[in-house]
Amino acid sequence: MWMAAARYACIAAAWASLVLAAGASPANAAGASPANAAGGINLEGIAVQGSLMIGRVEVGAKLWLDDVPVPVAKSGEFLLGFGRNAGRKARIKVTFADGRTASRLLRIEQREFKIERIDGLEPKKVTPSPEDLERIRAEKALIDKARARFTEKSYFRSGFIWPAQGRISGVYGSQRVLNGEARAPHLGVDIAAPKGSLVVAAADGVVSLSYNGMFFSGNVMVIDHGLGLGSIYAHLERLLVKEGQRVEQGQPIGTVGATGRVTGPHLHWGVNLFRVGLDPALLVPAMPAAGK
Repeated sequence: MWMAAARYACIAAAWASLVLAAGASPANAAGASPANAAGGINLEGIAVQGSLMIGRVEVGAKLWLDDVPVPVAKSGEFLLGFGRNAGRKARIKVTFADGRTASRLLRIEQREFKIERIDGLEPKKVTPSPEDLERIRAEKALIDKARARFTEKSYFRSGFIWPAQGRISGVYGSQRVLNGEARAPHLGVDIAAPKGSLVVAAADGVVSLSYNGMFFSGNVMVIDHGLGLGSIYAHLERLLVKEGQRVEQGQPIGTVGATGRVTGPHLHWGVNLFRVGLDPALLVPAMPAAGK
């Protein structure tokens, strides 16, 4: 377990070096080497389930990951994300503006995920009624819409920090068993903290959703960090910023609450590349000792 934690701490350190690098293209970081710079593609980071990679390609090129189009900024910058269930291999294909093509096979490191059992939830929050399911679908559509944005900005270059300080009470990828019933894996990090504790923006961005009273997420906020990357903050007590507002890393955006489906006050922090859920813990150093 310690070796795994150390391994993912190295990934977070490499990511931090990557996003803070200045210049036209991402700088090489320890453990984060270019996947193919000579062929007109610069792809940096570590391919592992839950990770995010930064790339740059020649202007005007088109890109696919396993035959799925990847949006590319006018500058040639793009992002790749590997979800919890990403397979062992993925292929990048590129068609350049002059008709040349290239491809690259990526090998994705596999992880083992724990099982988390949570009891004491309201029964209706585990097995919703038909009326509640209709509401849940409508609220999910709002979150999906916020996550579908592609902004030609690289706000994520600010790097990421922990949005709250506290004990890590839930980790990314864990199989959730709620009141004894198996449910979807947990695609985020839970930070247990006293109600009213400050929550800050994990990175620069623009608020794409600020909503009170969702069935599962409670009072929730989504921040757009550019190029399809966003972060979500759920179960808040108070929302301190509005939709459309520009925020900077470390700026207060809300307070820890116990709204939605919870057993106690905590912040659920998630990171998505469009609809692909990523591991926030891979973007930040270890939680400071004072916060644990």
